[in-house]
Amino acid sequence: MTQRIDDYALIGDLQTAALVGRDGSVDWLCLPRFDSAACFAALLGDEDNGHWRIAPKGAGTCTSRRYAEDTLILETRWETRTGTVEVVDFMPQRDRAPDVIRIVRGVSGRVEMDAVLRLRFDYGSIVPWMRRADGHRVAVAGPDSVWLRSEPPVKTWGQQFATRSSFTVGAGEEVAFVLTWHPSHEPRPELVDPFDALEHALADWREWAARCTYRGPYRDTVMRSLITLKALTYAPTGGIVAAPTTSLPEELGGVRNWDYRACWLRDSSLTLGALLSAGYVEEAAAWRDWLLRAVAGDPADLQIMYGPAGERRLPETTLPWLRGYADSAPVRTGNAAVEQFQLDVYGEVMDSLSRAREAGIPARRHAWNLQLSLLGFLESTWREPDEGLWEVRGPRRHFVHSKVMAWVAADRAVRTLEDDPELPGDAARWRAMRDEIHADVCAKGYDPVRNTFTQAYGSRELDAATLLIPQVGFLPPDDPRVVGTVDAVRAELTQGGFVRRYSTEGVSVDGLPGDEGTFLVCSFWLADALRLTGRTGEARELFERLIGLCSDVGLLAEEYDPVAGRQLGNFPQAFSHIGLVGTALALAAEETAG
Repeated sequence: MTQRIDDYALIGDLQTAALVGRDGSVDWLCLPRFDSAACFAALLGDEDNGHWRIAPKGAGTCTSRRYAEDTLILETRWETRTGTVEVVDFMPQRDRAPDVIRIVRGVSGRVEMDAVLRLRFDYGSIVPWMRRADGHRVAVAGPDSVWLRSEPPVKTWGQQFATRSSFTVGAGEEVAFVLTWHPSHEPRPELVDPFDALEHALADWREWAARCTYRGPYRDTVMRSLITLKALTYAPTGGIVAAPTTSLPEELGGVRNWDYRACWLRDSSLTLGALLSAGYVEEAAAWRDWLLRAVAGDPADLQIMYGPAGERRLPETTLPWLRGYADSAPVRTGNAAVEQFQLDVYGEVMDSLSRAREAGIPARRHAWNLQLSLLGFLESTWREPDEGLWEVRGPRRHFVHSKVMAWVAADRAVRTLEDDPELPGDAARWRAMRDEIHADVCAKGYDPVRNTFTQAYGSRELDAATLLIPQVGFLPPDDPRVVGTVDAVRAELTQGGFVRRYSTEGVSVDGLPGDEGTFLVCSFWLADALRLTGRTGEARELFERLIGLCSDVGLLAEEYDPVAGRQLGNFPQAFSHIGLVGTALALAAEETAG
């Protein structure tokens, strides 16, 4: 049976990540990077596409699980008729090679354990050659090599293209498994001690968590989201991937299955805000520097997303040998939306760099010249239609949110020049551009009969992104048009009290068949809009309902199906956790001010 998306937990080493199910199986892992080919792809197929399960013999799902406090170290417990056992899963921050470490601990009695490892390189399509070497198992195929060892050694044998182990643990006993990847043409990397690695990993995560300056309500929930955002960071560059997975569906059995293992500029402003609000200036600075490197060049070539190291080519392909999660095909790698034109990214880049400057992150000498270049390009293109925030694969439109974010770009330029008159730039020019965009949006993107901003010029459809209008400063929260928009979205775009991005009924704006769940970050945006428009009690009630959707280990996917009561989409999703942190901190600040 396919496990629910929210039945998985995340482990990672700040360069890649794995998903571990409640049954003790690692069903997703890409090595050596987030966007590398998976060596465990059962998540999108079946066990023969690669997995690694360690659990009591004959057991099903675990009794309970949790993360060790303020860490990304997963502790999964089974209570059986013969005793209790715990499996500790983690990936230490790597020195050179990525390691996945699984430590089996006897808690009480004696428990017979089974371990099954099926390595399948290139997203489950390549069965490697397995052999023994230096007392360990080694799997090799093409560029990939993976070593498996156990300490102390346990009985291990090969069977049906799998490696199996059978052993018994008693109270106080520990057996550790270490899986290490390296390029097959290089020597085996130095072995790590799994028990020392655990102590170091606990210390590393807790030292990082201790830097959090937030001490308000929902602290544990906020900390879990911040740890998740940190886990989605590609440490060598500072980039943050949207999710560590590809093709987890927005509708079970549907085709809305996308690869999110890339860094979206649209997340940049909110990511910076979340990190800075919690005191993580170093991470925010690293993200700012990644952003500057990624977008450098001709402003006409600005992309909406980049690879973890700033790569620009992310070609979209399908993997026909994988049936997809819950038979949701196709399975995709790469993302064709990288070629889209989206006006909003210019505003998001300008807002991100403005936030960094206001937070005291030292400016880069070339950053302002880059911003002026982006503004110059935007000045001549903001009147054009685009694919919009939601990356629609239908015709381009004059999306209201896109125009609002073009206004944000001009506004942040004006504010920067007002704060620092020594910088080069024509404040009057950008002020005029800002005023022209504002008048255009209010004239063409607002429906006076229904008292709401619409999704696009000339459209009657609504869009949850218009909830951001007061948050970015386009209009004050008490403006009747803002209040009307919030009320319209609540009336027309909610399901079970949670917010959909837009309507998918009839001929959808995105050009795709099928439906999707409610969008979690949009629901956090509604909570923010309710708070800004003076309905703090309703905002807090919605926020508490939203955090109640978190999995048992505090994780959120992209979407939620309120009818089936389950999470949908890629998992865990940075955008959802950014929304959680932002709303929590805003509610806490209002409570303190009140």
